[in-house]
Amino acid sequence: MPFIFIIILLSYIGANVYIFIRVAQAITIFPTGLKIVLAILFWICVILPFISIFARNAKIPFPLSGAMYEIGNSWLIVTLYLFILLLIFDILKLCGVHYNYGFITSIIIIGLTFTYGYINYRHPKINNIKLTLKDNGQHHLKILAFSDLHLGNGTRKKALQRYVKMINAQSPDLILIGGDLIDNGVAPLYKQNMKEEIAELKAPLGIYMVPGNHEYYGGISESAKFICGTQIHLLRDTVVTLKDSLQIIGRDDYINKGRKSLKELMSTCDRNKPTILLDHQPHHLSETQAEGINLQFSGHTHHGQVWPVSWITDKIFEQSHGYKKWGKSNIYVSSGLSLFGPPFRIGTQSDMAVFNITY
Repeated sequence: MPFIFIIILLSYIGANVYIFIRVAQAITIFPTGLKIVLAILFWICVILPFISIFARNAKIPFPLSGAMYEIGNSWLIVTLYLFILLLIFDILKLCGVHYNYGFITSIIIIGLTFTYGYINYRHPKINNIKLTLKDNGQHHLKILAFSDLHLGNGTRKKALQRYVKMINAQSPDLILIGGDLIDNGVAPLYKQNMKEEIAELKAPLGIYMVPGNHEYYGGISESAKFICGTQIHLLRDTVVTLKDSLQIIGRDDYINKGRKSLKELMSTCDRNKPTILLDHQPHHLSETQAEGINLQFSGHTHHGQVWPVSWITDKIFEQSHGYKKWGKSNIYVSSGLSLFGPPFRIGTQSDMAVFNITY
């Protein structure tokens, strides 16, 4: 993992050095003072993603910490697309195709792409899925499941209000959360009094969630304390039974190497009763199939969030998003109701699942 991080970091720095050189070439006619100011602003944007992470628990005024977060994380996507576009124009030049407006064209393309990406992000898809967990079942249940809300400096209280309205509009019997409710720390949630909005979620059979890797990044103890101060039931290697029949298995996150195995958790279940597994990261899905889990709900992947990162998640994960049948097991991997970092969905779709279940 540290090796991969170093590779990503060096790639990020290298891409920004290349972009900086190309920017310098594009603004040669600018006054020296303006060029110095732009250079300083450029490198501030480059380091802002790291500052916002390391300062997540610092006592910084919320408007400032929010701006640092949004600008810094947006710069990650600017780097990705600007590097790709400028490289394409440079390759064309090497091939004898000369175009003098490559830089300004790249900026225009990125502006249009970001506009599309933001609008797309603001309109999550609701996926309705009808499932029969047990033959000749007499019980019917409407379950709404979502993951990766990433509440904090990115997904703020106003966005949470919008999501709560969307969720309640479905009138679910039960709400399941597949992890990463919290982004990088609980401080912004307390500052914005987000418990007030979470309290508006309505589900007669309750709200259950498992931790994700971001609950650990922000400090699992503080994350658990915040969650347990709401109406949400946090499951960490825990099995609960609803209505004396439906079993919900909540696994601790994959980041916790000491978590219980699926086999251990299943040993406490009644295999004659339907099972729903909440597991934030969709690893080792064949184990879910082998243990006869009826339904697994996961998140984490974001389906890469933006193209072409979506190609990478498709290669990394056995199932990077959407619904798929694994033998007798039904597995759904959410792309996330919200997202981590910049507010753009490019080539991917935010989603939540509504399962109409018979058991």
